[in-house]
Amino acid sequence: MAAIAGGVIGSLLTAAALTFAMPTFLSSKIVRRGLLADPNILNETVDALRGLQYAPILAGNRAAIETPFGSSWKGSSKPDVTLVEFFDYACPYCKASNPTVDRLLQEDKGLRVVYRELPILGPDSVAAARLSLEASRLGRFAQFHDTMWATGRPAPDTNAKAAQAAGIAPEPQQDPVIEEELKRNFQLAGQLGATGTPVFVIGNTVLNGAVGYDTLKQEIAKVRAKG
Repeated sequence: MAAIAGGVIGSLLTAAALTFAMPTFLSSKIVRRGLLADPNILNETVDALRGLQYAPILAGNRAAIETPFGSSWKGSSKPDVTLVEFFDYACPYCKASNPTVDRLLQEDKGLRVVYRELPILGPDSVAAARLSLEASRLGRFAQFHDTMWATGRPAPDTNAKAAQAAGIAPEPQQDPVIEEELKRNFQLAGQLGATGTPVFVIGNTVLNGAVGYDTLKQEIAKVRAKG
């Protein structure tokens, strides 16, 4: 196994070397022809190296990443694949991704989506995240989550509407358990190289941004194929 792993890593490093430093070994014309013939070579090499970079972090934090806080999840209670989304209610890319995630959940009965609050866009985002986690502790995450997306950007009035739908107070309380959850999410996102929101984690893959239905579906299929 060590030899195989070494061979795989060696192949990836060789691919990276050929991609970024090939002029040292081959003519620039050959490099250019290769990339023009198949531009995916560069993307695939970068993705593979990124996977190697984050695999140890994910392996060491798998339970912390994939275990939901309270009821902050949707989908299968006994999933064969778990997709994790770090999100901010004020993020337009998260809002745009929400129908995509809902579609995947509707189509795939073996999928679970775990939602992790990452409020990076101001005080109203933080307030919405705190309220969402309070609803989650009471088993009412979905009510808050769905109403928040339907109502609009976080603000005192929209936060209050979502809180009402979840049957909680409109003003977030200072709760050490919730504050610890937010702190943990920021730490995990930082370790995973988050550049904003959303951040999706599936298997050993970390995806920054609104990557779309096809990409998420493809990554789900890859994880399922590996068993």
